[in-house]
Amino acid sequence: MIVSIVFSLIFSEMCIRNAFGILPKSKHHQKPKTILPDYYVKEVRPPTFKGKPLEIDFSMTVVDINSINVEDMDFRMDMFLRQQWQDSRLRIPEEVFEYGDEYVTLPSQFFENLWQPDLYFLNSKVVEIATLTHKFSSVTLYRNKTVRYSARMHAIVACQMEFQYYPMDIQICPLSIESFSYDNSKMRLKWADTGVTVSPELKLLQYHIRQPLQLAEKDIYTSEKNGNFSRLVVYFRFERQIGHHLIQTFAPSTLVVVLSWFSFWLSLDAVPGRVTLLVTCLLTLVTMFTGLRTDIPPVAYVKALDLWMAFCMVFVFAALSEFVVVKVLDERYKACKKQEEGQLMVGGFIFS
Repeated sequence: MIVSIVFSLIFSEMCIRNAFGILPKSKHHQKPKTILPDYYVKEVRPPTFKGKPLEIDFSMTVVDINSINVEDMDFRMDMFLRQQWQDSRLRIPEEVFEYGDEYVTLPSQFFENLWQPDLYFLNSKVVEIATLTHKFSSVTLYRNKTVRYSARMHAIVACQMEFQYYPMDIQICPLSIESFSYDNSKMRLKWADTGVTVSPELKLLQYHIRQPLQLAEKDIYTSEKNGNFSRLVVYFRFERQIGHHLIQTFAPSTLVVVLSWFSFWLSLDAVPGRVTLLVTCLLTLVTMFTGLRTDIPPVAYVKALDLWMAFCMVFVFAALSEFVVVKVLDERYKACKKQEEGQLMVGGFIFS
């Protein structure tokens, strides 16, 4: 019994090695003859029926978005990518499939012998495959000659952000995928049924990701490559959570403005008290406004937060101006009243 088990294991290993080209080292590199025939050229796109474009199904699972940098206007994301297509040139033997399985999963090094779609992210700054002791990627072959490539990747994606409504802003960041060499007459990209999914455990500190994500399939003319290319676009909608600014900005500034109104109940003769209260409120708002400006990059347009702080300072300055105007009018009124009393006293003295 043990001998038969050992023999079956050795036979299975020999079949897989012969099928996928894990052969003893020799001076001449040989292709895996069983899967890849002699006429297979990995640099050539797989043939299609009547020369139709080769369809590439693409899907993505966003695992984490751990940094939204407003200064550099980009965000970093970790994701699982899956791309799938059919290659009719493959010759997959039945013995490589386990009983009842429709597919076999292979390490990423087998992907080097296959034709690969040259997809890339248009607006990415950095893209790399995650590694620990090896690259986190794999190739899956199906009985119907479908190839599926999966990988865990890190990417830093550029996003043109707008801050007119900050801190109530909504940032819409597209991520575009396109083939570098094959135009839409040779390759067509499609979103798979799963499309783009976001991990339910993903939580951001200041933003909320609006779901479901908006997906698009486009044909775009690219002047740099002089042709029409198939493009996939996913739009990430980041809605800033205003709770932090309610506590740190809006509530304190509102209290400072209300505090400045207490000067209306002070006597006009309490000049030091009124001036000290109003000037202190004004300086507090200026200091608060200066600290808030360090959270976002300097922009050439007015933001919603700028308008809020400007109106707060206008209210405090108006209270200070009201005190000055009323104090001047009061002094004039007292002078006029004193002058009238003096004239009455002089008139009464002359009359008597």
